[in-house]
Amino acid sequence: MKSVILSTLLVGMVGLAVLGAPAQTPDRKKQRQRQDLERELKGTFDIWIGGDVAYIIADEERAGWNRLGTAEEREQFIEMFWRRRDPTPDTEENEYKEEHYRRIAYANEHFPSGIPGWKSDRGRIYILHGPPDEIESHPSGGSYQRPPEEGGGTAIVYSFEKWRYRHIDGVGEEIVLEFVDSSQTGEYRLTWDPSEKDALLMVPNAGLTLLESMGQAPKSARFNNTNGTRLGPSLGGSTFNAFDAMRVVIDAQRPPKIRFKDLEAIVNIKVRYNLLPVQVRADFFRMTGDSVLTALTLQFANRDLGFRTEDGVHRAVVNVFGRVVTLSGRVVQTFEDVLRADLPDSLMPQAATRHVVYGQALPLRPGRYRLSLAVKDLGNGNIGTVEQSIVVPAFEEETLAASSLVLADKLERVATRDIGRGQFVIGTTKLCPSVEGRFRRDGHLGLYLQVYNLHAASTVEYEIAQNGQVVLHRNEPPLQEAIAQLTLERSLPLNTLAPGKYTLRVRVTDGEAKRTLMPEASFTVE
Repeated sequence: MKSVILSTLLVGMVGLAVLGAPAQTPDRKKQRQRQDLERELKGTFDIWIGGDVAYIIADEERAGWNRLGTAEEREQFIEMFWRRRDPTPDTEENEYKEEHYRRIAYANEHFPSGIPGWKSDRGRIYILHGPPDEIESHPSGGSYQRPPEEGGGTAIVYSFEKWRYRHIDGVGEEIVLEFVDSSQTGEYRLTWDPSEKDALLMVPNAGLTLLESMGQAPKSARFNNTNGTRLGPSLGGSTFNAFDAMRVVIDAQRPPKIRFKDLEAIVNIKVRYNLLPVQVRADFFRMTGDSVLTALTLQFANRDLGFRTEDGVHRAVVNVFGRVVTLSGRVVQTFEDVLRADLPDSLMPQAATRHVVYGQALPLRPGRYRLSLAVKDLGNGNIGTVEQSIVVPAFEEETLAASSLVLADKLERVATRDIGRGQFVIGTTKLCPSVEGRFRRDGHLGLYLQVYNLHAASTVEYEIAQNGQVVLHRNEPPLQEAIAQLTLERSLPLNTLAPGKYTLRVRVTDGEAKRTLMPEASFTVE
């Protein structure tokens, strides 16, 4: 498999001469050359649509391709096809395209079986979703202990593999796909029925499940299953849901559906609109050793929104579509939502100087990503887009570290039933970050910080400085014992500060390791 380079092909073919052909008039010769060129191009285009992008092209794109009538139109289509998928359109490289052809080459090298590797089921899944997070491989088959949901007991199986993905966009979490080589030719077929790997399935009284071996169920009953499988009876209440298994296999072979098609198109094509400005902030909080909660905050100025009046209430509605991709172009998170802002008549005079915010929390693994956002105001039709990189930090075990330092407009505890739920909720706290870092002098500055892996006698200090001079300093009592996570939530009054720009620093000193962290953030008092 290789990408199509149409410009070179066109130049090379125009120069072809037919040796030994009878003399032709100039018009007839040009017509013959054009016909030869069209036949050759048709073959090249057929290879591209039926091979290169067979798995990743959307149905609507394929329908559009079929309506094209000229080679020039199809060349333009191919150029736009890759441009829509380029995660970094400002660079010469198209990481998505490069990763796609790398996956095809990998599939051809590792999954051939009388057919090219890219045509195999494993090749298809690899091209669509990349390498799995885990592979359970049984290349020689043989003896196999069934899990309880498959009936338990010892079976003799064909060669098979189980691929596990932690997340597949549009399919779900912890997705397990099973491939079985029942022909023993090296061609592993994707299956939703775990009994397909049972090599003794058709042999009476062989390869019995636990209940079958105990005489509580005949093996022949497997062939009367109503769920389409030939599994034996499960153990301990474990059940195999055939419909869920079929859905996963089907969904894993097609792209996810998106509600806001117009916004998705804007993200793909990378057209920049500035009619609806949006500011974006990303904060990071440790979840587990391998995942980080990435909290995104989007801020819109009220003056940019199209408020409509309904029953005395002024309402703005904004559709939000977002996508997070790796630098190789693999989509790891997609979200879409509706932001609604309601204001009564009494607040409209002050609304022009204020803003509304939207929050979205995404679990991500440490690494570098590309965030693409598209927003559309349904009141005035204005659209805005954002492209920016996100670097998710790694929080190492037993190493002193801190989350993002958040300066918040709102900082409050949530009810027990709402812990970890809803916009702007981090654990037991609801905090609304100030994207611009601007606070009123008659209000409070909300401070939120998580510190990880502290030992006993560790200390925490806060200071606010202006032009290098400390104007406010506070200490926390030293820790009496080691703690895996210390959450700092403080509300600092601002009425003693004159209007101007300031810097807030939090100094954390580990009492045993004698290491110090000093996260800081700037803010303005108005």
